[in-house]
Amino acid sequence: MGRLSIRASSVVIPEKQEELSTGSGGGRGWIVTVFDNDYNTWEEVMTVLQVATGCGVEEAYMETWEIHHQGQSVVHCADKEECENVASIIARIGIKVTVSES
Repeated sequence: MGRLSIRASSVVIPEKQEELSTGSGGGRGWIVTVFDNDYNTWEEVMTVLQVATGCGVEEAYMETWEIHHQGQSVVHCADKEECENVASIIARIGIKVTVSES
């Protein structure tokens, strides 16, 4: 398992973002999974999760903790199109992210 190290933030926030759900899912069938790496900081991951999913600081912290300690975390549940949009935002920081059917 990799570790998230501390370095200057390089999160790129999209200029225009569609409104997204907070990830409650409601059984819509698709998930976004984010994987640990050795180069993104906690701050970068937490920030991009908040931007991409609309979640709060506490949820972003818990998901970042899971990514770091368990190697991955499901960070969003929605329909396929929304999950692909969320994943594309998260991927901008260079972290591995996948979209799959739940």
